[in-house]
Amino acid sequence: MRRLLLATVVSAALAGPLVIAPNPLFGDDHDRVYRDRDHNDEHHWDRREDRAYRMWAKENHRKYRDFQRLKEEDQAAYWRWRHEHSDAVLKIDIR
Repeated sequence: MRRLLLATVVSAALAGPLVIAPNPLFGDDHDRVYRDRDHNDEHHWDRREDRAYRMWAKENHRKYRDFQRLKEEDQAAYWRWRHEHSDAVLKIDIR
């Protein structure tokens, strides 16, 4: 009985992070929304947006950093660039 209880507690402890895991682990891409003040709109961060951001970083000779850690002016520069570069222009899969 003691082993069964111990196994149950250990299993619950190991499964706990999966239950409360952030959405990207399960494929829900719309977990972050960014407000673009210059264009007065909102952008949902998903795989396509991340791919576009990586293109922007490469084009601007920047090391990849998590977008939410960028300075506000760098985020604004990205959104200005992004408004000029649609998914079709960037040839990002639009499926």
